[in-house]
Amino acid sequence: MLRHLPAATHSDLLVGTENSDDGAVWRRPDGTALVATADFFTPIVDDPTVWGQIAAANAASDVYAMGGKPLFALNLVAWPREELPLELLSQVLAGGQDSAASGGWVIAGGHTVDGPEPMYGMSVVGEVTEDAVLTNGGGQAGHALVLTKPLGTGLLATALKRSEPEAIQDGGRLNQIYVAGVHEMTRLNEAAAEAALQADASAATDVTGFGLLGHLHELASASGLSAFVESASVPVLPDVVGLVDDGFVAGGTERNLDFLEPYLSDGSPTERIIMSDAQTSGGLLFACDPSAAEEAVTKLRDSGHLAAVIGGLESGDPGQISLRS
Repeated sequence: MLRHLPAATHSDLLVGTENSDDGAVWRRPDGTALVATADFFTPIVDDPTVWGQIAAANAASDVYAMGGKPLFALNLVAWPREELPLELLSQVLAGGQDSAASGGWVIAGGHTVDGPEPMYGMSVVGEVTEDAVLTNGGGQAGHALVLTKPLGTGLLATALKRSEPEAIQDGGRLNQIYVAGVHEMTRLNEAAAEAALQADASAATDVTGFGLLGHLHELASASGLSAFVESASVPVLPDVVGLVDDGFVAGGTERNLDFLEPYLSDGSPTERIIMSDAQTSGGLLFACDPSAAEEAVTKLRDSGHLAAVIGGLESGDPGQISLRS
């Protein structure tokens, strides 16, 4: 029997806490808050289990970006059952379960529909202490910017779609970046969120479809500040420049660049493409005191993260970004 809950009031929603277009935080009477988010997409790798792992890690990223911990999730699936065997779907779901088990959240069910192409992801609910919620609008001038994962997964995904399967095998042209990219995309942002909280981050977001510069533009705009990025400090996947040179630039990345053009200064065309690359299951970007940023990066690197201090926030036109070579 379902129990009808009383209607929530507008004051229960913590306005301004969204770190992306699909996450929100809801206040609870006990001083904690629920974080709700959802994400799903078509395959970006051929291995169904790896796809499931990536999709689940990506879906939970918004929860981590807000300083929360995932509690439970519902699988979201579209599957062309007349075209693909259900055994493949079982492998996808097993991959999602692997990520959930690693992050300590429960998959409580889900919903599957017929569709013209396979899609998979999750609706995730997490929990965060209300006074510890990370937002993208609290950045302070003088704070350093920390990026916790290397860029280039959008370029990799595009290259995979346009290349033969042998390209990712040992000795193949994409082998090195594929192995590194899968390692990063399946890595949960749990440790990154803990580092941001320990650094007393003033603002945070995850880096996904809008690319590093798109999400930084949002963070800087919401904070009423401008930003600068030291291009040489930005971590990237192996041979990303080569993928740019070969034209493996996604349409989403090009749209990111078109939108950001009025807000960018300096930087080479290649640097702009890489930093606008539409990411899947990217890292966190957070702002904090410079000394705390260095400590956070040291701890993350000690745990295997390719984290780096990449720039900072400063007074200036809100949302403007300077790329310093």
